[in-house]
Amino acid sequence: MVTTLQWRLRGVTTQTVRRIRLPADHSSPGLAREAIRTIVHEWDLGPLLDEALLLVTELTTNSVVHAGTEVDLEITASAAALTVAVLDFRPGQVGPKAEQSGTLDERGRGLLLVDQMATAWGTLHFTGGKGVWFRLDRPGADPAPFGAPRFELPAGQAAPSPAALNALSGPEGGSLTEAAEELLQRLCDVSGATGASLTVDEGDGPHTVAAVGRLSGSVDSGRRVPLRLTRPWRAELLVAGAGSNPYARPVTAIAADRLTLLIENHRLRRADSERRTWLTFLADASELLAQSLDVELTLALIPRLVVPRLGLWCAIHAADSGGELRLAAAAHADESMLTDLLDALEGATPQLKEAMGTDAVVPLGSPVEGYVVALIARGQHLGTLTVGGGRDTWQRAEEVAVVEDVARRAALAIDNANIHAERRGIAQALQRSLLPPQLPKAEGVEFGAEYVPTGEGVDVGGDFYDVVPLSARRWLVVVGDVSGKGVQAATVTGLVRDVTRVLVRDGRPLPETLHRLNETLLERGGGRFCTLCLAQVMRRQDGLLDVTLHLAGHDQPVLVRADGTTELVGACGTALGLLDRINTPRTQIILYPGDTLIFYTDGVTERRRGIELLGVDRLREEAGALAGFPADVVVARLRTRTLSFSAEPPRDDIALFALRNDS
Repeated sequence: MVTTLQWRLRGVTTQTVRRIRLPADHSSPGLAREAIRTIVHEWDLGPLLDEALLLVTELTTNSVVHAGTEVDLEITASAAALTVAVLDFRPGQVGPKAEQSGTLDERGRGLLLVDQMATAWGTLHFTGGKGVWFRLDRPGADPAPFGAPRFELPAGQAAPSPAALNALSGPEGGSLTEAAEELLQRLCDVSGATGASLTVDEGDGPHTVAAVGRLSGSVDSGRRVPLRLTRPWRAELLVAGAGSNPYARPVTAIAADRLTLLIENHRLRRADSERRTWLTFLADASELLAQSLDVELTLALIPRLVVPRLGLWCAIHAADSGGELRLAAAAHADESMLTDLLDALEGATPQLKEAMGTDAVVPLGSPVEGYVVALIARGQHLGTLTVGGGRDTWQRAEEVAVVEDVARRAALAIDNANIHAERRGIAQALQRSLLPPQLPKAEGVEFGAEYVPTGEGVDVGGDFYDVVPLSARRWLVVVGDVSGKGVQAATVTGLVRDVTRVLVRDGRPLPETLHRLNETLLERGGGRFCTLCLAQVMRRQDGLLDVTLHLAGHDQPVLVRADGTTELVGACGTALGLLDRINTPRTQIILYPGDTLIFYTDGVTERRRGIELLGVDRLREEAGALAGFPADVVVARLRTRTLSFSAEPPRDDIALFALRNDS
């Protein structure tokens, strides 16, 4: 570009002085030659053209290559001579320099050409730079006086003031773009640069964060400053048009350090924000996974947690006892692509099995385009979690780490669900062993029973019932409640049930049976007690049922007559396992055709709704409305009514038993 003349030649009459600022790249020699041709044509200095082109090319090339800065070209033309000055902005000495071998380097050879071809030449030195000038006289013209022309060189540029340097400390607050733009503008003001820009690469490709001023043309390598950031982040500061300022480099270095701090602070703040976001996500995911102890429901939930937050699609493969994988659940952000995904996953099964044996993230190639994380909990390989985002999706390391964390939490949830299912299966099997597999069927007599365990069914309850056939017309109904829950309660329940069966089948009277049971619990009950109801039933020839009732601390059963009237029957005695001596009064009851005797445990009457209990009165009212219904229908209806009394799950086991005269 042509600029205003700053250095003028004195002692020259009619002449033209032209100065051009050239960039620090390979285009400078060509631009210099074009300027020489133009001014030579204007002054009709054709005989000087070839020498001028050769010398200006050599000097301009040397300045670009060795100084590495922009170049000022000053051309002074008159009718008798052509004077050219080539100036760069790198301080130092100008002169031939011999290499160790004794030969001159390239710059020295350029000066030799000037010495051989120019009428006169010399060097210039000023604060912030140096240069070479030469003069070519027109053949036949009066020679100019010998000697160097007098250049009025600029005084040295003043150093930036402390206030200007302090301004480079950068603004506080605001976004990265706002702070960087303000800092770049201050850099341009201090260094005299025409423009500056900041480019940042966060690992997904470079992008310009901030830019000010004019960046057209090229700049030297010293104005392209890479910033030292934590990988994978990278950044570069670009400064244009500050080559003539001797303080540009140190000032740029100060700005580069400040920009480095700005970017690092931005990276740390964003990483901290993302970390808090991911921690919240993981906490929510853990809570959701912990709410379900069903294996299949847990497997189905995991892909829904991942998609679309951590991937475009997700699949869960569960391993069986033999190590074979089966697809348990899958999700895709685009439901129409789910079928194609499942087909691709079926072909990737060998890779999934191989990945299940390692605890590292294993990438999957086409056509799946994803990665696999093994589901490992308590040393067991439970399956794989596969996540994908498509061919053009860039997966950040932080997201992969979160997926690994999700896989660990999911594996624990699956393992917990498996353990829960196993415990529930054991508890249910043990509970079934404490209840009769089926109730006996007899002419004129109906039996019905319902049992509801408390909680999730992983603990064995202490409530139980049994029917012991004594003869073709005699039965013993047993309903009891052992204190506590779990394996110890189940042990005592089995003890009471088996001892009762042995004693009554051995012909022992009911009072003696209860005394023997009390002694057994005191010896082997482990401090647990039991309430028990024994009802011996005999069917008479006339169709009536004689019931002999003994209550050892148990609730009174409800007698429902055929007309719907109800009453509590029996006299409460002493619970078993508490005292050495017990009292169990005997009560005789006759069941006429259509009458029903209903036994129950305290889980029915103590069913709670807030501070309100279901109670015996409600039970009698509900039972009276069921007069005339079969025994199994009666207990089924009472079970439903008991459970619907409160929205909360039962806090205690519920056992219902009905004995009905069906004559």
